Amino acid sequence: MSGAAPRRPVRMCVRCDRITDSPVLVSVVHQNSGPGWSVYACPGCAPCLPPVPDVFELGERHPGEE
Repeated sequence: MSGAAPRRPVRMCVRCDRITDSPVLVSVVHQNSGPGWSVYACPGCAPCLPPVPDVFELGERHPGEE
């Protein structure tokens, strides 16, 4: 299969539900058991969504916080 162009990823946008061949990663869903999954948006909707949080920062506790 030499010379064939690589296939571009195709995903559905989480905001507008349209199919895009230029997906932008906007979130990662983690599971306690089993695999998690990635959430994608089209380039037009991606700036409207909040940034992906850092999972290592979500679990940190700071002095004085309960």
